[in-house]
Amino acid sequence: MPIFAVKTTASQERTVADMIANREESEIHAVLAPDSLTSYVMVEADNNAVIERVLEEIPHARGLVSSGGQVGRSSMAEVEHFLSPTPDVEGIAEGDIVELVSGPFKGEKARVQRIDEGKDQVTVELYEATVPIPVTVRGDQIRVLDSEER
Repeated sequence: MPIFAVKTTASQERTVADMIANREESEIHAVLAPDSLTSYVMVEADNNAVIERVLEEIPHARGLVSSGGQVGRSSMAEVEHFLSPTPDVEGIAEGDIVELVSGPFKGEKARVQRIDEGKDQVTVELYEATVPIPVTVRGDQIRVLDSEER
C-alpha cells in the first residue's frame, strides 16, 4: 500500500491529519502526523487521486509532494521510525546534571544516579538537600543541563 507525503501549513499538521482521517473515504487507510516532521502529513491510500480530491476541501493542506513530475510515494521502511515512540530517558546518562521541570521538586537541580529505560524513569539525587535523598521521576519531568558525555 503506497504512502504519500502531504505538504501542510506549518503548525497545522495535526489539524490536517484529523480532517483527512475524519473523511469517510474507503480508499484512505491511515494518516500519520509525527511531531518530528514539520509541515508534512503521511497518508496511506490506494492512489494519489483520492488524496488530491480530499485535499481540495481541507484548509492548510498544500498538496501532495512531488519531484520530477512524480507524486511523492514513500515506503513503510521510510516512515517506520515515526511509528515507535522514543523513550523520554533517551540521551540521558548517569552522572548528568539535570533540572526537574515538574512535580514537587520543580526547579531543583540534581545528578542522575540510575536510569530505568523499561519504566522510562530516572533516579536523581538532589543537589541542595542536606541529606542525599534519591528521588525517582519520569523521564519527561527532567531537562539535562550538563552531560558528562559532552
